[in-house]
Amino acid sequence: MRITTEDLIRDGYQTWEGSDAFEDLVGPFYFKKQDDGSYTSAFISEERHTNGGGMLHGGLLMTFADFALFTIAKDHLEGMHVTLGFNSEFISAGPADALIEARGEVTRATRSLLFVRGEIFTGDTVIMTFSGIIKKVRQS
Repeated sequence: MRITTEDLIRDGYQTWEGSDAFEDLVGPFYFKKQDDGSYTSAFISEERHTNGGGMLHGGLLMTFADFALFTIAKDHLEGMHVTLGFNSEFISAGPADALIEARGEVTRATRSLLFVRGEIFTGDTVIMTFSGIIKKVRQS
């Protein structure tokens, strides 16, 4: 049975409030707080998300990983934040027409920086690992 976006929403997944023009264009991406307090990000991959070889485009996966960075760190976010650094490693190809998920953890939190790592997967297959630094931005 193929999972749909409607299934995600019915299962309690949601999107960020407001809009992010680029993520809205390539997504939609969703997140859900799990019973253990962690967050899972998810989307349903489509043919429009693929590269010339028919597998998920690396740029899409990096965009989803950036979304997941902020979802993983959601409980630490207050005010305006930006991605300060980002690293990714492609592990295997990702298919179209699949549930793509991301999970991870905040490895360190300071007053102005959050260090996050995670992985993107479908089923038991890890597609990409990533890490990043999120910086709190002073609003003037």
